[in-house]
Amino acid sequence: MTVTDEAGDVEVSVAEDALGFAAEPETDALLARLGHLRERVAQLVDRRSATDPTASDPLRGLYLQEEAVRHLLLRSPEPERELGSPAPELTYGPADRLATLRLTDLDTALLLVVLAPDLDRTFEPLYGYLNDDVSRRRATVGLALDLCGVPAHQAAGRARFLPTAPLSALGLLTVEEPERPFLSRSLRVPDRVVAHLLGDDTPDATLTGHLHPLPVPSGSYDGQEPGTDGEFTGFVDRLGALLAEGPPLAVYLRERHEGDGLVCVASALHVAGVAAVRFSGSVEQVPELLREARLSGRTVVVGGLSDQPGALVRALTAARDVTVLIAGARPYDPQWCESDPLILEAPRQRAAAVRAWTDAVGEEHGFDVRATVAPYHLGADRIARAARAARGLAAFDGTPLTAAHLRLAARQQSASGLEQHARRIRPAVDWRDLVLPERSLTQLHELALRARHRDRVLGDWRLSAGGGRGRGVLGLFAGESGTGKTLSAEVVAAELGLDLYVVQLSSIVDKYVGETEKNLERIFTEADRTDAVLLFDEADAVFGKRSEVKDSHDRYANMESAYLLQRLESFDGIALLTTNLRANIDEAFTRRLDLVVDFPFPDPAQRLALWLHGLTHVPSVPDLELGPLAKEFELAGGSIRSAVVTAAYLAAGRGGEVSAADLLEGARREYRKAGRLVPGEGTW
Repeated sequence: MTVTDEAGDVEVSVAEDALGFAAEPETDALLARLGHLRERVAQLVDRRSATDPTASDPLRGLYLQEEAVRHLLLRSPEPERELGSPAPELTYGPADRLATLRLTDLDTALLLVVLAPDLDRTFEPLYGYLNDDVSRRRATVGLALDLCGVPAHQAAGRARFLPTAPLSALGLLTVEEPERPFLSRSLRVPDRVVAHLLGDDTPDATLTGHLHPLPVPSGSYDGQEPGTDGEFTGFVDRLGALLAEGPPLAVYLRERHEGDGLVCVASALHVAGVAAVRFSGSVEQVPELLREARLSGRTVVVGGLSDQPGALVRALTAARDVTVLIAGARPYDPQWCESDPLILEAPRQRAAAVRAWTDAVGEEHGFDVRATVAPYHLGADRIARAARAARGLAAFDGTPLTAAHLRLAARQQSASGLEQHARRIRPAVDWRDLVLPERSLTQLHELALRARHRDRVLGDWRLSAGGGRGRGVLGLFAGESGTGKTLSAEVVAAELGLDLYVVQLSSIVDKYVGETEKNLERIFTEADRTDAVLLFDEADAVFGKRSEVKDSHDRYANMESAYLLQRLESFDGIALLTTNLRANIDEAFTRRLDLVVDFPFPDPAQRLALWLHGLTHVPSVPDLELGPLAKEFELAGGSIRSAVVTAAYLAAGRGGEVSAADLLEGARREYRKAGRLVPGEGTW
């Protein structure tokens, strides 16, 4: 292209291809159709101007002359034409990029008429002339029907502009100015549709930030070893075949853990070879979302429904021409919509999750990736984010990736609402902090082992008891106060790489009937979907024995116990109970426990080990003799720690080291706090 300035002195050559302005095939096709439309517009202009006495008036359309009024009064209606037969001078075929929408030839012709001013601005004054108003430069209902050769008084033609007609229902055309007479209402093609017809598939601006790619499935789902993920593989294959061969459908996939449904959907779409987009917006954006799916030919995937999912599910499933896959933890409610989607249960997919972890972080590390990530139930997208976060933490520390980095990143991705009802503890202890008998330590290790391998044993090996029972791990820690029950729970949580949540009884026990059960249900529901360890301290206050019903108080107390018994059956998380009075725990609860760990009162040898452990990081005088102290003072581990803290403060106050006298004073104070007689006071 050559451009010359007004003086004719400078000539500049511009290469359209170099600037990216070369015409696209879609644009060429549309421009060719506009050429036919221009011929039709010219014929209509000629026909009107031949009899219009105001055709040569430069102010035509701004006011009405008397002769123009008489002309309108004397004009007879045009002869009727059969609906759907275009004018002889103009023929239309479906636009290539709209072929998947199955529009009729008339709908396509109407759409092109409305589209013309957005593609060629020379149509604006022509439309203003034909509208008898130079300020109205878009097509109106009446003008569109005229240009397509459809009588304006024919009901079937007017029906093409109703909200339920394809053009409006599919979001391709907007009828504006509802206050005007029907034939005078302006028509507009949304900018997103115009861009699509010109070959631009940038999503609608209103959906910015709400469309996300699906996680890429890791590995192959064919030929799995028996017992690894056969249920998941079979489910994915069946759903993939349905998506590949069937017509558009709506599916509601209920997931037990957040992300399971999304992984199933992504895998099935991968098997079917179907493109999809994940949506995370609100119900108000659904019309734009469905239009985007129709234009791009993609499936819509929605995961993580809001607190009021009914309106969103209803709006999504109302579209019969778009495949919609919805994954959520809520059970499907038939009141959400009149026509139910296909309702499925998302299977567990531990092998697929492990593959996602190993693909994200690799296996060439100094730790066992599979064992490290076993306690976590994250979706594929959160696994990828956790892997990136773990690598970032390792880079910050300046060390290779470790299991600690991976656990911390995974905990950060396991969002929880438990803090509303429980106190969160980030474990900062390990097995070295426990001074317990060998039997108790063995049982604690077994508890962590059960938490890691429950999906394989109860799921893959089918050792679940059935009856709707969950795969939770339940343990009871019984022993006197200060024997290490809470500390052991924290160590188990640290071993699993999970946070510990201590349930606050004050936040769940309510004086009103039924409220305590509701509060407990919120906690159990949140714990089911969260990777965390739940600790009920002083559990006998909630899990106590049922008693004979003598009054209404006994009845409602028994109702709470009955609820807890039922809820523990279906629990999927990890819950630990501690009690000082094991005999007060109902036997029905005990039967449902995986392990009961006894914490005996420490003997002199264990007490000596506890004193030594407590002084590990405390500056002490040389040759400190602790044997007599451990023998004479019968203190539990918690009391020994408190005695060491008292001694440390005494030493810090005088600016010296901890001495035997400081420790003796600390031990005596613990005895006095408990109201016990201090042994050998003043003689040791």
